[in-house]
Amino acid sequence: MFIKTSAVQTALLTCLLSVTLFNSKAQLRPAPLLPNPQFTELSRFVDQNFIRLGQSSEFELDPLNETACGRVASFLLPQLKPGIDSAASITLLIDTSVKHPDGYILRYSREGVVITGGSETGLHYGAMTLLQLLQQNDGSILYPFTIVDEPRFAWRGMHLDVSRHFFTVAEIKRYLDLLAMYKMNVFHWHLTDDQGWRIEIKKYPLLTQVGGYRDETLIGRPSKKMKFDGKRHGGFYTQAQVREIVAYAAERHILVVPEIEMPGHSRAALAAYPQLSCTGGPFKTATSWGVFEDVFCAGKDETFDFLTDVLDEVMALFPSQFVHIGGDECPKTRWKACAACQKRMQEAGLKDEHELQSYFIKRIEKHVNQKGKIIIGWDEILEGGLAPNAAVMSWRGTEGGVAAAKAGHYVVMSPGKPCYFDHYQTKKTKKEPLAIGGYNPLDSVYAYEPIPAGLTPAQAAYILGAQGNVWTEYMPTFDQVTYMALPRMAALAEVLWTYPENKDFEDFKKRLEVHKTILDARGYNYHGKVVAKKSKK
Repeated sequence: MFIKTSAVQTALLTCLLSVTLFNSKAQLRPAPLLPNPQFTELSRFVDQNFIRLGQSSEFELDPLNETACGRVASFLLPQLKPGIDSAASITLLIDTSVKHPDGYILRYSREGVVITGGSETGLHYGAMTLLQLLQQNDGSILYPFTIVDEPRFAWRGMHLDVSRHFFTVAEIKRYLDLLAMYKMNVFHWHLTDDQGWRIEIKKYPLLTQVGGYRDETLIGRPSKKMKFDGKRHGGFYTQAQVREIVAYAAERHILVVPEIEMPGHSRAALAAYPQLSCTGGPFKTATSWGVFEDVFCAGKDETFDFLTDVLDEVMALFPSQFVHIGGDECPKTRWKACAACQKRMQEAGLKDEHELQSYFIKRIEKHVNQKGKIIIGWDEILEGGLAPNAAVMSWRGTEGGVAAAKAGHYVVMSPGKPCYFDHYQTKKTKKEPLAIGGYNPLDSVYAYEPIPAGLTPAQAAYILGAQGNVWTEYMPTFDQVTYMALPRMAALAEVLWTYPENKDFEDFKKRLEVHKTILDARGYNYHGKVVAKKSKK
């Protein structure tokens, strides 16, 4: 029979077949996968009908697409369990007749597994589904069925801020592993801000030598009587390390989108090159959080020479068509008092500093477009007039995204509610790690609909998807990053992958409980994790 994987059908099948999922007797019900597949075709109930797969399993590759299938096989093989003596095979095929180019069909029976992808990417997603099944069942597949699956949105993203707190290459890779498991395909890497510059730029070595470190870090939230830890904090990624991370992501079919903040959030850069400011400094890399009035000077050509040089080195490292240039929270105080900025406004016929920011962004965009890339920025880039080809990331609610889509610009939705994962996950915050504030619980994330009301179908087509943002002011360790990201990342992944008719929060929670065994086995910290207490002797 052929059914949709809906919660009602799952519940009905569960009542009819009162056996547990992990019983060696196969159960006729959909698998507890995250995100939920679009369709599942179940076989008839067959006792003891299961197979095991491991590193001894043979791969059969599509002879017409052997290279692409070989890459997927090379990715999949090391993740299969060693020591399993299995005669079952894994066949990998690419067939462009699969409905969606990133879709896949996963079939398995006693004889083995066949994964057919609409492309190499679709084939990879099928492999990720297979891995989830195997990881839940100690290398076994307990009952034969077919999964037919495809993504709903093209942009299924997660962000990570490494400026406020620095994370190692190994930790970035573990973060990418999470994205891959949930079939998320964009990693928005926030590399620069007031508190640290994290990417090597060979033409400007002081960016990392000076801007890559701060003298100390604020303890707690900003207040009138601020306290600091007195510990130097920092680090940066060499260009070789950036290439390593980009390659690691590409193996998992994840696009890395770099963010280089401008014209605001630039204190770390100005600490290294104060002549790029309106006042000339001096400055230090920021040690506290918030918005700072010193920003890149829009009146100096030297500023644009510097930024285009930086972006040239960045664009050479990242294959992504998109380059994120920030554009958010840029105070205009210094520009109002700066003779060079005021002269620029007069010469360019700009009526206010908001139009000066638009001038700034448009000038940067022209250079980026000449390199064959597209800029994307936070929704403040709408102020004063949006650059002609820019995409918008809507974070201050949905209004910016709606305005951009109506104007024919591509949009990534990322409203603070519910897509900011630095907000609390519970109202009982006394025992929670300190967070920036706010409240974005799991059910709110799961209920999110990325396409705002009021858009025509043609306008809605400009909504590429959405992403979750992880700002790390209050996340000094990677364990804390995953604690704040999980399980909300899994909920957002299902929002972006699974069509609404196949979503159900109660069913999601049941699947999540099964899925936590994978997170536990792989050593990830997450909200709601149950830690065994040591017995008292």
